Amino acid sequence: MGILYMVATPIGNLEDMTYRAVRTLKEVDLIAAEDTRNSIKLLNHFEIKTPLTSYHEHNKYEKAEELVARLETGNDIALITDAGTPGISDPGEELVRKCYEAGITVVPIPGACAAVNGLIASGQPTRRFSFEAFLPADKKERRAVLDELAGETRTIIIYEAPHRLVKTLTELKGTLGDRELTVCKELTKKHETFFRTTIAEAEVYFRLNEPRGEYILVIKGRTHEEIAKEKAARWDDVDIIEHIKMYMSEGMDKKEAVKQVAVDRGVPKRDIYEFSKNI
Repeated sequence: MGILYMVATPIGNLEDMTYRAVRTLKEVDLIAAEDTRNSIKLLNHFEIKTPLTSYHEHNKYEKAEELVARLETGNDIALITDAGTPGISDPGEELVRKCYEAGITVVPIPGACAAVNGLIASGQPTRRFSFEAFLPADKKERRAVLDELAGETRTIIIYEAPHRLVKTLTELKGTLGDRELTVCKELTKKHETFFRTTIAEAEVYFRLNEPRGEYILVIKGRTHEEIAKEKAARWDDVDIIEHIKMYMSEGMDKKEAVKQVAVDRGVPKRDIYEFSKNI
């Protein structure tokens, strides 16, 4: 059995190529690349002469079968993407799945990843995050993803192309509200910039300034305090006594109802207890 190496490549600056990545690409029997025309430039720069074949979104199923067959004969294969870490927002996951089914060893060769680099330099919370890559093109699926993100408490990472940036910012503002946002542009390249702002301010800015280059949007998630306040606000127009009676009519005793009303409204239980005396 051969080994599949998942080799990360630079996302812009060629100096981010690791020694291990170069050695691995030179030693394997075959390199599978998302775009051979793009990858040949990288390989030539590092004088890598290993044979190259294509593996992309439009041939990932049939080509995965071919690559697995070669791995089963003992050939080692490296998978690379156009830029960054293969398997992240690209068809690499299908090949990895096939390898596991066939009992083939998969070895990651770490390196550049645009999402992680954008996150760590964004100034947004980094402990928990949700990586969405590019939002779906299908309107129904896109709407469903945006609605799901509306309640997300983790930092959100989204990729976007320049010609769709303003539309996406408009949709995010309409669904998520005006959250804190860091716009990351052209990471590791000559015009790398980090623009910390809000979704609304970014939308206005890019309507007036044509977006150029590739973008990563790092959006602050909702805080638990915000969610609690929003839940409590739903009961502002409901009389507290009627609120208690509602739960009692559903089978709760008065003590349980008071406790639940306090939770709903985000207030101490003793504040609600005073109203319960009138029931």
